Amino acid sequence: MKLTPLQNDRAAGVLVALAAGDALGAGYEFGAPLPDGAEVTMKGGGPFRFAPAEWTDDTSMAIPIAQALLAPASDAGSSSPAALTMVVRAWTAWAGEAKDVGAQTSSVIAAARRLAAAAGRSKVHAADFSAAAADFHARTGRSTGNGSLMRTAPLALAYLDRDPAELMAQAGVLSALTHADPDAQEACGLWCVAIRAAVLTGRLDVRAGLPLLSADRAAVWRERIEVAERSRPRDFTRNGWVVEAFQGAWSAIHYAGLWVSGPAHLRAALEEAVRGGRDTDTVSAIAGGLLGAAYGYTAVPFQWRRRLHGWPGLRVRELMMLGMELGRGEGRRPASWPRAERQDYSRWGRTDALVQHPHDDGVWLGGVGSLERVAELGIDAVVSLCRLGTSDVPDVAPDGHATFWLVDSPDEDDNAHAAFVLRDAAAAVERFRAEGKTVLLHCVRAESRTPTVGSLYGAKVAGISPLEALNDLRRVLPDADPNPLFLRLLEEDEPAWR
Repeated sequence: MKLTPLQNDRAAGVLVALAAGDALGAGYEFGAPLPDGAEVTMKGGGPFRFAPAEWTDDTSMAIPIAQALLAPASDAGSSSPAALTMVVRAWTAWAGEAKDVGAQTSSVIAAARRLAAAAGRSKVHAADFSAAAADFHARTGRSTGNGSLMRTAPLALAYLDRDPAELMAQAGVLSALTHADPDAQEACGLWCVAIRAAVLTGRLDVRAGLPLLSADRAAVWRERIEVAERSRPRDFTRNGWVVEAFQGAWSAIHYAGLWVSGPAHLRAALEEAVRGGRDTDTVSAIAGGLLGAAYGYTAVPFQWRRRLHGWPGLRVRELMMLGMELGRGEGRRPASWPRAERQDYSRWGRTDALVQHPHDDGVWLGGVGSLERVAELGIDAVVSLCRLGTSDVPDVAPDGHATFWLVDSPDEDDNAHAAFVLRDAAAAVERFRAEGKTVLLHCVRAESRTPTVGSLYGAKVAGISPLEALNDLRRVLPDADPNPLFLRLLEEDEPAWR
């Protein structure tokens, strides 16, 4: 599917925001609700001793779904038996080394392995999981944990150009690999349809899938949604149950949306989900998948993205790639951004501009060609404002490289959150400098994006206005010429930028 730039951003944001919410809640899992205003950070720890900014089982189980849906055997994004078998085999391998596996999921995995062994097979099939999950439900009369809802988001990206009714049905199939209860299957379907709608339109509408349910089941879920909207996440004391996890996630989104919007809504809602207590990582991860679909990769603060990591050894760039490629429906494209090793800017003219910032000689301002001098100049942090290949910054540690999506365009519709991204990039420079790092701030030719962010940073460190900082910067970078949109953002309410 051909996505617009904003849809592309939103597709990229689904897994990144899911993982951010997951890692944010990891250190608070099973704790009591926190008071309003309590600080929430990616501190790690918790009962399973996760590292700071490490995601948990929620994201770890979602990743194999995304990877399988991108594989050739998946029939270009469908949840075929071959794709589902790839998923369950990855889950089985993950469970052998995971810090935390949900009780119901663990039971199903063990039973599926026994079924495979009884059939003389060394590897499980999707059918083994489905049979084991159905048996679990039949024996216990319940299989309504939140373990399928927490991982369901990638499926929505594979169905952007398909019938949402088909997505609803396939979400049920995917849930039933471990959670066969109708509540779990319907929760996954409703959340997937909402994610699909958010990527396509930018709107948050958890009711979008209700017409796809029978009238009586739609009425049940409508009432549950209304209860969520009258409540706070802390009110759902059994959020290990899929229904209350669904309600807690939507309650966080709805409540935070009453007083903030845009990237601030994403952050406030995930913090609200964590303050709700108990199964914090899962409720926040569920909310993150939908918020990322509505607001995009660009709305996830660099502070959260910087060290985000987890099984199977991935970081933010890989999550962003998975989301984009799933949304496009074209499979992996190793020769194209963002998976290509190099981004070709040979047709852009001179890209080797490189000067020191007039207000801080520990910050270099440059074009993309200046990346070749990172090691020579002792630069140990890079803030990139343009597309790069996977190998374009070889001499900087992953957590020393900040990437921001900014289109150098005066059209407001070409950037989802231009003001937020510009500020966040300037804050990244400031954060790196506070750590004693030498920083390269760059775009392609250091003409528009770089001087804009450089002016915001200069205003902060020099205690002057952004426009005064821009004038100073032009003395060392004569070609500095922010586009009209960026210039207007610098001009508007200057004290607010400091």
